[in-house]
Amino acid sequence: MGDMVSLPITPLTEEQYLSIERHAETKSEFHDGQMFAMTGGSFNHSVLGGSMVAILHRQMPSGCRTFSSDLRIKVAPAGLYTYPDAGVICGEPQFFGNQGDVLLNPLLLVEVLSPSTEGYDRGKKFELYRTIASLREYLIVHQDQRRVEHYSKQDDSSWLLREYASVGDSVFIARLNIKIPLDELYAGALDRA
Repeated sequence: MGDMVSLPITPLTEEQYLSIERHAETKSEFHDGQMFAMTGGSFNHSVLGGSMVAILHRQMPSGCRTFSSDLRIKVAPAGLYTYPDAGVICGEPQFFGNQGDVLLNPLLLVEVLSPSTEGYDRGKKFELYRTIASLREYLIVHQDQRRVEHYSKQDDSSWLLREYASVGDSVFIARLNIKIPLDELYAGALDRA
């Protein structure tokens, strides 16, 4: 996700946000009655997001689909609308409303960190994401170094963190049988990769 700029406006309802957003040429996230304009991401950010979608798509198990940062998701309990950098849905998609453009039930979400949103992506956003009943996997991808944090929901509802940073490392998502080699993910993204 690119940098976010808060637009100083009176609190909006979710319906007002969606009405504005569906006609806008640029993307904005929404939380607590506020729209946050998303600026363009950096070169590394865009390359990493595209690589992640490609790697996930190539290994998708039957009945699952990959989506890119174009798809808006709603974190229903929190009233957060956001555009993760990549994600996976398994089974039938559930949508908010009847437009088919707001997804409710992702299984995996990916955020590529931006310097300006790193604290939000690790803290408040992940806290809100954890309220999504269907969510089982959360990947935080660093764009300035070869490093991926993999949070995986366990059977007791706790979240386990595994970090990957070494040459030759691969993130393994057991429940999807997907392997994400860091060498492939970061190819072309870091000058020193």
